[in-house]
Amino acid sequence: GNNDEKARLLHYADLIRVGLAGNLAEYSLVDMNGNTVKGKQVDYNGQPAGYTADPQEHIIYISAHDNQTLFDNNTYKMPADATMEERVRAQNMGISIVALSQGVPFFDAGIDMLRSKSFDRDSYNSGDWFNKLDFTYQDNNFGVGLPPAEKNSENWSLMQPFLANSAYKPAQADILKSVNHLREMLRIRKSSPLFRLETAEQVETMLHFYNVGPEQIPGLIVMELHDPTGAVVGYSYPRVVVLFNATDETVSFSATELANLNLVLHPVQ
Repeated sequence: GNNDEKARLLHYADLIRVGLAGNLAEYSLVDMNGNTVKGKQVDYNGQPAGYTADPQEHIIYISAHDNQTLFDNNTYKMPADATMEERVRAQNMGISIVALSQGVPFFDAGIDMLRSKSFDRDSYNSGDWFNKLDFTYQDNNFGVGLPPAEKNSENWSLMQPFLANSAYKPAQADILKSVNHLREMLRIRKSSPLFRLETAEQVETMLHFYNVGPEQIPGLIVMELHDPTGAVVGYSYPRVVVLFNATDETVSFSATELANLNLVLHPVQ
């Protein structure tokens, strides 16, 4: 039902907030129920979502060399009639969350070029046919055939209709949207040490979330980074507000704490 769907979205948002805060066990945040909890109290499949003592212990990623690529997973999980523009936007949302989290971002090779391994979930011994990276950005390697049987044959019947459908294969222009997006996110991350805080105490003091609790706008995460102490040196921007809009609609958001601050769009954007 709608209530179940909303609860699922709000729980995912709590998990993402914990990740953005470096998966710190002791980081305090307001959860989906309106309670102030620690990162370690947010449930992730029966385990604590927050488990680190220091942001530099946190390696954050959304896809890795094991299992399917982000593009392939999104092909499975998004609505079958989602447009390629929507698929690229979903890829870029994942890239953004990784790039702007506290800790150490880990980007799977080719994540910025919509890399596909044609659903191969273990390409260790699959050769260049499934592992190819095209740095001309002409092709993302989706639809080159059914992946090797050893680790994939039980899902061939699920994979085949996708792989045979050219609508699921991006054009160069689609790939370049993601290539350029990752470069933008890396420039933004580098532009302020507030994205690279070094201690749990700094994260607790300088990272804050709006749009929280049971009445939040589902699909929207609003993160503020602000150093009220002046302890972090070298930043060009003493306050950064980041909005992640994972909905398919334009969203307006306001907070009294952010009023009259003369916020402007980051020059990279």
